[in-house]
Amino acid sequence: MQTYKKLILAAAASLVLSANAMAETLKMGIEAAYPPFNNKDASGQVVGFDADIGKALCAKMKVECEIVTSDWDGIIPALNANKFDFLISSMSITDERKQAVDFTDPYYSNKLQFIAPKNVDFKTDKESLKGKIIGAQRATLSGTWLEDNLGDEVTTKLYDTQDNAYLDLKSGRLDGILADKYANYEWLKSKDGADYEFKGAPVEESDKIGIAVRKGDPLRERLNAALKEIFADGTYKKINDKYFPFSIQ
Repeated sequence: MQTYKKLILAAAASLVLSANAMAETLKMGIEAAYPPFNNKDASGQVVGFDADIGKALCAKMKVECEIVTSDWDGIIPALNANKFDFLISSMSITDERKQAVDFTDPYYSNKLQFIAPKNVDFKTDKESLKGKIIGAQRATLSGTWLEDNLGDEVTTKLYDTQDNAYLDLKSGRLDGILADKYANYEWLKSKDGADYEFKGAPVEESDKIGIAVRKGDPLRERLNAALKEIFADGTYKKINDKYFPFSIQ
């Protein structure tokens, strides 16, 4: 009888552990179209700085994580519709977005800077930019900055992905692009970006990037604790150095 009871208890404990393990599988949302932060490799796997940071945080939280991709335009609605549990896709922390989601502490700092052809005298003061066509990705801090600061001076063209903005710059349909400095940095290193360069100083130097969760979700505090761990133990620096020869923290 005792042996039978022990078997029953062991089976029950096993079921509880299995249920807990399933409950600790989290989904992280990523755009997968913004290298080097997030994109797909030749095999279709999601790779990049955001994915690596997300995986490191999951390891610290001792949970299994899987990646769910989403178009940028609908990425916050997808989070709030429970398509994934947290959103780690190089999202700027803004007051407007804080009305829809909660953010963790920043996991890197960014800047906004123009790029344009090397052989063009492209000044970035308001008077010099007047009449130019400038591209940016839709629903980003860059697009908002252009509309708020240069709405009457430039024609702003917004794109569903950053890659499509680069394509129009290459084709001559844009005079320049305003985007995150580190995304531009990656493109300028590529063959397609070889004839382009940064222009002027960054127009925004306090762009803080955070991980988004649903309003009131206690997962935010777990992610913050995991962030502190990867900053402290060198994990973050190792990932940073994989992508950049300078710190973006």
